[in-house]
Amino acid sequence: MRKIYQKGLVEKKRVLICMSVLFLLAAVVVGCIFYGGGRRGEKADSHRPLKFGATYMTMNNPYFTALNESIREVVEANGDILLTRDPAQDQIRQNAQIQEMLDEGVAGIFVNPVDWKEITPALQACQEAGVPVFNVDTDVEEPQYVATVIQSDNYQAGVQCARDMMSKCDHARIVIMDHYNIRSTLQRVQGFLDTIQGYPQYEVVAERSTTSELEVAMEVMKQILDTDLKFDVVLGGNDPTALGALAALQMRHVEDQVMIYGIDGSPDSKAMIQQGYMEGTSAQQPIQMGRISAQAAYDYLDGKEIEKDIVVEVTLITRENLDGFDIDGWQ
Repeated sequence: MRKIYQKGLVEKKRVLICMSVLFLLAAVVVGCIFYGGGRRGEKADSHRPLKFGATYMTMNNPYFTALNESIREVVEANGDILLTRDPAQDQIRQNAQIQEMLDEGVAGIFVNPVDWKEITPALQACQEAGVPVFNVDTDVEEPQYVATVIQSDNYQAGVQCARDMMSKCDHARIVIMDHYNIRSTLQRVQGFLDTIQGYPQYEVVAERSTTSELEVAMEVMKQILDTDLKFDVVLGGNDPTALGALAALQMRHVEDQVMIYGIDGSPDSKAMIQQGYMEGTSAQQPIQMGRISAQAAYDYLDGKEIEKDIVVEVTLITRENLDGFDIDGWQ
C-alpha cells in the first residue's frame, strides 16, 4: 500500500509540473500579444488596435486639420486609434501632452512642434520610452530623436513666390511676415531672400514675426500700417498670415495697392486669388503629407527601413494656373 501511495504522489507531481509549464507558456503568449509601447514589429504580431498620438502647434489653422484628418483616415482604416491634441501655440503644454500620450501607451506620435528647439525634452522622453516620433510639416532642432521628418520643400516655396513677384514687377518694397520659432517659415523666407539677393530694386522694408494665425497677422499688419510705411508686396509665411494681412489692408481700403503672397494652397487663399485679392500661394499638400506620414509610421513599426528625410513638392498657384486645382479643397 505504501508503494502504491508513493506512486500516486509521483503522478500528481508530474501533472502539476505539466500544468505549471503550460501556464507559463500561456503567460508568455499573452504577454507577447498585449505588450505595447511602440516596439518595432508590434503591428505585424498583434491584432489589437494600436493607439497613435498627434499634436500640432495649433488647430486654429485649417492646414493642420486637413493634415490630421489625412493621417486619421489611414490609422482608422487599419483599425487603430488616433489621439489628437492642440497645444494652442504653447510649447510647455505640448510637452505635457506628449508625456500624457506616452502614459496612454501610444505606439507612435506625430509631432508638429510649437517651438523647434524647446520641444527637445519631450522628444528625449519619447526616446527613453521607446516610442518613435514622426516629425511632420516642420522639423525639430534635434532630428536624432525622431524616426523621420516629413515636410514640404519649404525653401522652394519661398523661391517660387520671389520668382513670380520678380516676373510681374520691376521693383518692390516688401514686407515679410514670418514665425520666428518655426523653422518651416524661416526656410520659406530664406528661399525668398536668396532669390532677390543681388537685385537692389527689390527691397525688404520690414520683417515682422507672427504666430502663423490669421487674427495675429491682422493685428501685426495694422501696426505696420499705423507707421505709414510704404510697401507694395507682402510675403506671408503661410496662408493664414497672408489672409490676416489682407484683412487689415481691406479695413484701410488699400488692398488693391499691394501684391500678397502666401504659402499653403488653402481653399481660402485660392478663393482670394480667384477674386483678385491675392497674387499667389505656394501650395503644400497636407492630404498627401498625412498619408505619407501614416504609412511611414506603419512601415517603421513593421520593422522596415524608412527614409530619414521625406520632402513633399510644392507648386505655386496663381490666377494663370488656378483652374488646374480644386478651389474648394486641399491637395
